[in-house]
Amino acid sequence: MVGIICRYSYAVILLVGAVVLSSCGDGLSEPDGGNFILSGGATTILNANSNAFSTPAPNLSGSQLDLHAKGDAEFESKFVAAPAEVYGGLGPVFNSNSCVSCHVRDGRGRPPFVGEEASQMLMRISLPGSDPITGEPLPVPGYGTQLFDKSIFGKRPQGKFRVDWAEISGTYGDGTSYTLRKPLYAITDAYRPMPSNMLYSPRVAPPVFGGGLLEAIPESAILANADPSDANGDGISGKANYVWNVEQSSKSVGRFGWKANTPTLLQQTAAAYRNDMGITSPYFPVESAFGSEQDDGHGDDPEISMKTLEAVTFYVQTLAVPARRNVRDETVRRGEVLFANLGCASCHVPSFQTGVLTNVPEVSNQRIYPYTDLLLHDVGEELADRRPDFDADGREWRTPPLWGIGLTSIVNGHTFFLHDGRARSLAEAILWHGGEAEAAREGFRTIAKEDREALITFLESL
Repeated sequence: MVGIICRYSYAVILLVGAVVLSSCGDGLSEPDGGNFILSGGATTILNANSNAFSTPAPNLSGSQLDLHAKGDAEFESKFVAAPAEVYGGLGPVFNSNSCVSCHVRDGRGRPPFVGEEASQMLMRISLPGSDPITGEPLPVPGYGTQLFDKSIFGKRPQGKFRVDWAEISGTYGDGTSYTLRKPLYAITDAYRPMPSNMLYSPRVAPPVFGGGLLEAIPESAILANADPSDANGDGISGKANYVWNVEQSSKSVGRFGWKANTPTLLQQTAAAYRNDMGITSPYFPVESAFGSEQDDGHGDDPEISMKTLEAVTFYVQTLAVPARRNVRDETVRRGEVLFANLGCASCHVPSFQTGVLTNVPEVSNQRIYPYTDLLLHDVGEELADRRPDFDADGREWRTPPLWGIGLTSIVNGHTFFLHDGRARSLAEAILWHGGEAEAAREGFRTIAKEDREALITFLESL
């Protein structure tokens, strides 16, 4: 609790710095009037240390800051097996026992090292086809849509998965060699036979900061960048993923998750409680193990209240975004020009204006710089998981935001990127791109070394 109090005191200091920065005449404003140093608008913090992703938005105050602190405490709480009176109900099968165990310091997860069990990564599974009403992937009988690799005492995990790596060699245009690593997955110790046509998709935990700002982007602004039939002929055909909105009992535009398969942060949070931890809520009151031999039969649902669910959702909605760094550096500026000229900004759209997010004025009406379009793009066969998810096919992924990406090593102690963490550096992440991003990748691969380094330096400034 002391750490939480210190974090919130520090936010006040950061707010003062943000106000000074936003008002200084540094000549770095965009044509739209925004200041691109302030990646998260008024929610930006001047923090580049290990707490860069875990600080409350500096424009929170009073009861809103209290609610954020409550959500933070719940985010870090560890669940145990029922019938414990405090934080009981874990499992009976699960992937983690707390939110923070996957989203360490609210940042990016990584794949397991050789011989290590997965702790920040999970495996989505399903059968070919989709639900005729909701459009969701079809569950695997006895398993569901997620492989649970942990269990409470007396129950057996559904199975484990292992990842090995194969090295792939390549060459830059100037003759410099590089290697990429391709993941090879194996599911072991299955508690019952798995169907031969089962589809699977590994996912590392994504960063969660800045989520409220992304939720506040008007749907019309997202759809304005969609071009599913590539009508303008630029080779980029982003499309929205229309997904099942539980609260509305209808489909709406998805914007969260690696495949943009979730429409709101409340639904995302509730689904994570149930699917990752086996914790039910009024939003999802049915156990993930219901109907299988692993069901604990306790009948203690829901296991968290709507107030808890809303507090954790608010916490994610109001995490601050770290400011950009080194923006006056000539190499950074040259890298930013290259980023645009190579076509990277066609999908990683630099800026948006948020609309109004009900009950969260702090993220409303902000000029932000997330470097995403929140749309699905075909990024090639090499990154394909071949598992459809609503309207996303097996080659399509949502464009991930790039804000804060240069601080990953400081916050999370690694530089593993992409949906499965296969890329060991930003350069490798670019080199894995194909499909709609093939031209941009080839542009990066064939430019001079100093230009490649400039582009990476720009990314590290975000």
